[in-house]
Amino acid sequence: MGFFDALKKKGITVGSPLKGRCISLKEVPDATFSEGFLGDGVAIEPADGKVYAPADGEITTAFPTGHAVGMKTNNDVEILIHVGIDTVKLEGKHFQLKVKEGQHVKQGDLLTDVDIAAVQAAGYNTVTPVIICNTSDFQSVEGLSNKDVVPGDDVIQIKK
Repeated sequence: MGFFDALKKKGITVGSPLKGRCISLKEVPDATFSEGFLGDGVAIEPADGKVYAPADGEITTAFPTGHAVGMKTNNDVEILIHVGIDTVKLEGKHFQLKVKEGQHVKQGDLLTDVDIAAVQAAGYNTVTPVIICNTSDFQSVEGLSNKDVVPGDDVIQIKK
């Protein structure tokens, strides 16, 4: 029983879906994200365009445009990964969605592939919010920002 008590105290961690710089959500140039309207989390300034599952779970939303993916982890954490600001306006150009709704994924599975340079050249900011949409279901959701990350590095700590 001691092992499970230790797990409860540790909480749940969410990995980075991208390689890049992890920053505070408050730094995202869009109030929907920076003011926490969708929930708490972090943002990643991507170094490349490979977007991976940050945890094991099920894809709940796979936007056909590839700019955003929602998932529910095996720990009931609802995560939204939104690549860039206003990138839905690209209508899928420069995005290759690799998953579909209802698909089960493991941490590290490729979700979408983005041509980051092309998105930036089209005039879009590629900062990528990683939001815990059901923040209110937890005691706390803490972003572990201000560090360089690779996919899978801990970026969000959640206490039940």
